[in-house]
Amino acid sequence: MRDYINFYINGQWVVPENRNKLAVINPATEQVAGQISLGNAVDVNLAVKAAKESFQSFSKTGKQERLDLLNAICVEYKKRSAEIAAAITEEMGAPRWLSESNQAASGYLHFKSAIKVLEDFDFEFQQETALIRKEPIGVCGFITPWNWPVNQIGCKLAPALATGCTVVWKPSEVAPFSAYLLMQVLHEAGVPKGVVNMINGDGPTVGSAISSHPEIQMVSFTGSTRAGIAVAQDAASSIKRVTQELGGKSANIILDDLSEEAFVKAVAGGVKTMCVNTGQNCNAPSRMFVPKARLAEAEQIVIETMQKIKIGNPDDEQTFAGPVVSQVQWDRIQNLMQEGIEEGAKVLTGGLGKPEGFDVGYYVKPTAFTEVQNDMKIAKNEIFGPVLCLISYDSDEQAIKLANDNDYGLSGYVSGLNQNRVNHVANQLRAGMIHLNGAQMDRTAPFGGYKHSGNGRERGPQGFEEFLETKALLGTG
Repeated sequence: MRDYINFYINGQWVVPENRNKLAVINPATEQVAGQISLGNAVDVNLAVKAAKESFQSFSKTGKQERLDLLNAICVEYKKRSAEIAAAITEEMGAPRWLSESNQAASGYLHFKSAIKVLEDFDFEFQQETALIRKEPIGVCGFITPWNWPVNQIGCKLAPALATGCTVVWKPSEVAPFSAYLLMQVLHEAGVPKGVVNMINGDGPTVGSAISSHPEIQMVSFTGSTRAGIAVAQDAASSIKRVTQELGGKSANIILDDLSEEAFVKAVAGGVKTMCVNTGQNCNAPSRMFVPKARLAEAEQIVIETMQKIKIGNPDDEQTFAGPVVSQVQWDRIQNLMQEGIEEGAKVLTGGLGKPEGFDVGYYVKPTAFTEVQNDMKIAKNEIFGPVLCLISYDSDEQAIKLANDNDYGLSGYVSGLNQNRVNHVANQLRAGMIHLNGAQMDRTAPFGGYKHSGNGRERGPQGFEEFLETKALLGTG
């Protein structure tokens, strides 16, 4: 059992101010896998003090010094990558293949990407008669989720360090093991004391203390829209910068000009993408829009694809999707599916309850609904599980209208034969990232959403800008 009860403040592991403990549950076994301490505002104050003091020197480091630090982190991360992957599987139930190839790997890749961006980034340039300087914003507060634990801190921490900022970080208390290992990586890599500080705790206590702290200049939050609103409200009194990557209900529009083979590929690919990480992805293509004339064809493909998805023990190499993260999450998914049934949606495959043979563990049947109306709760709300809504449309214009008729706007997906048509549809979608014809994620492209999916961007040069203030020195030209 993992016993991670200390916090990392000012370059060392320290005993928390109080001794409140929280058990961490393995979602595949429903057994206690370890424990952490729950911090409070006193711990946050100590971490902010350390980060503020270290900012005085770290903000003045040169580009090469920060490049050397990021490279050192990559070296140490590689050594611990398998260990980090195992921790992610244990803490949140991701299958071992996903933890190794995507979850743990993503944290490493964000640091590598930041190195490339930093090498070419101009922190100072002439603009007419003014010299424009990009300066680190200050102490940054990070609050990260459980669904992609090292991915979500990697895309915040890497640009923060690259730009000369210091950090106070609260990882998710639901999946905290990988955070401890990452802090060990940073320590071994030689991150200066006080530059990165980590405190465990819940959102209402530690999260609120971070977002409301007057000496934190910027907060970056990833999580639910409900929690994001609370973060923004807490931050308002100190006029700090707030960037947020929140929920999603992404539309996957499949156009009518695809051949039979391409249509099968697009529909089946959408189903599999929806079920990666057991559907616990903010950018999951959870609403599939298909031409009304091809609805029956799509339904059959969805059934066949979903029924082939292997649910099972995350440590089993044959498992495609493991359990969802907690009993709370399992209950929420079941409740939303029940509401969908009550509103008249038809269960195409899957449905309520656990898969056969899985009495222990928070396992969910991969489920698809058809005859879904866009105003149903299952079509409007983020379910955060392996649940797909199949919606038919008559024209491109109707598909675009239905796709945009949602509070969220994180991602979108469009598949079609005619690239100009695909581009036209994509350009009309009110979302931050659109995948064209199955395109994969580009870690140098900005990641973020419209509307209730948040504000600000992570990754690439645009992600760097969130950690910088702009100063104009007039009369220098």
